[in-house]
Amino acid sequence: MKKIKYILIFAFIFSIGACTDGFEELNQNPNQITDESLKQDFQIVGSKYAPLFQNLFGNQIHHNLSNESWAQHLAQPTVFVGNANNTTYDITWNPNWDRTYNNIMSPSGLVMLLAEEAELPLFVHWAKLIRILAMSRLTAFHGPVIFTQFGGAQAGYDSEPILYNAFFTQLDEILAFFKANVNAQDMMQFDESYGGDISSWIRLVNSMRLRLAMRISMADPVLAKTQGEKALSDSGGLIESNDQNLNVFLYGKVYHPVTISFGWADTRMSATMESVLVGYKDPRISKFFDEVADPALVPDHPEFPYKGIRSGASLDAKGDHTMYSNISSDFKTVTERRFMGAAEVEFIKAEAALRGWSGVGTAQSHYEAGVNRSFEEWGAAGAATYLANNTDLPIDYDDIVYQGDRNDFVNKMTVTVAWDNALSNEEKLDKIITQKWIASRTNTMESWVDHRRTGYPKLPNIFDNRSNAEDGILADDEFLRRVIYTNGQRQNNAAKVAEAVGFLGGPDEIGTRLWWDTGANF
Repeated sequence: MKKIKYILIFAFIFSIGACTDGFEELNQNPNQITDESLKQDFQIVGSKYAPLFQNLFGNQIHHNLSNESWAQHLAQPTVFVGNANNTTYDITWNPNWDRTYNNIMSPSGLVMLLAEEAELPLFVHWAKLIRILAMSRLTAFHGPVIFTQFGGAQAGYDSEPILYNAFFTQLDEILAFFKANVNAQDMMQFDESYGGDISSWIRLVNSMRLRLAMRISMADPVLAKTQGEKALSDSGGLIESNDQNLNVFLYGKVYHPVTISFGWADTRMSATMESVLVGYKDPRISKFFDEVADPALVPDHPEFPYKGIRSGASLDAKGDHTMYSNISSDFKTVTERRFMGAAEVEFIKAEAALRGWSGVGTAQSHYEAGVNRSFEEWGAAGAATYLANNTDLPIDYDDIVYQGDRNDFVNKMTVTVAWDNALSNEEKLDKIITQKWIASRTNTMESWVDHRRTGYPKLPNIFDNRSNAEDGILADDEFLRRVIYTNGQRQNNAAKVAEAVGFLGGPDEIGTRLWWDTGANF
């Protein structure tokens, strides 16, 4: 800019006449993007949304070596840190806190300030919604988090009841604004998910409300029912078909399990996935995973040549299990990732029917719709035959490369796929959550939430339990309930962490239940 300025001044001095009219215009770079032009086409704020969406998921440590393992969709062949790591309940990596605050909460605050200054309120509400999407995941890791006081000099933690009420209140505000501006096109060029269609975001707001309402259904049944029924009855509707799913685009980045699976060979199909998908003869297995090359790895089910590693397995060397089933090679070309979809919404509706919430049909109709939406999403055939299967169960697991019962488990799941109205509500819930667990492939956060709050699916316990006094000791028949606060918070924000632990109602350990994890279902 300076060089251009000096050239223009030099030219001006030697120009004919001494008039200075238009000097300001001469002193501008005609190719420079001005704040006014940015404001006019919304670039001043809209260009900042892609990184916010990218950070909703994070990378392999945030998911593959955390909730993907704890929900038992993927498992690791690699002997990380002498096999004392997240997957064996020794919390070695705890990065979600910093990622969420540094890459979503802080920059979204700047976006909101810019949007307010530019008088672009639609972008303010869009940023608020992204914050809820992110923080609803972070609280599922830790419990009490910093939300309503974020940005203050002495920001304190919110208890979970305050946090969820804040989520619902802000969803009310966002919904009202979106409805009042449903035809606005401000977001169009920045919205890779819905192309700026506000009605689609309205469905997402209602679906998120339903998800969060079901999450707290036993902790605060009255609030949950009120919020769930509000979502079910809203005129804006819910996500009901896969073309309405919220898919987060990767903006040119590689779908993160691809690198850890194919590049580093550090994750594989879980043994639980093998047990369930093979046992139920699930056609989606080929959409999720690649077959093994060696038939000798699957002597008990050669017609389904897929092999998984037990979550939290005892391991000697990485090469012992890298020949087991990888994620599907089709993921190498994936350009987006589902954050919330029609199948999940249908399974939540099925559970809502069991709980007697109004504005919803039968549990069976939504259960079967959930399975159908999942098959459609993955392009799998045979949903009708699958839904009629009232005999097959998940199979026992044998780790073929080790002798004896090392890493083996006996299946504990007792529900078949076919719906049965004669079953108890507890057994029906078992069916619903088991199928919801399968359908959540590629986005397991809610599966980990569901397993903690309901006990379903009936997952095997991890084999190599390395829990310790620093993180909290778990018995071998217990599951990890939460993640401890980061060392940075413990050391630099000790007083507020102590306050958060008071809200938690138990020690800052991995065995302390979160508010909505009550240990009961009805």
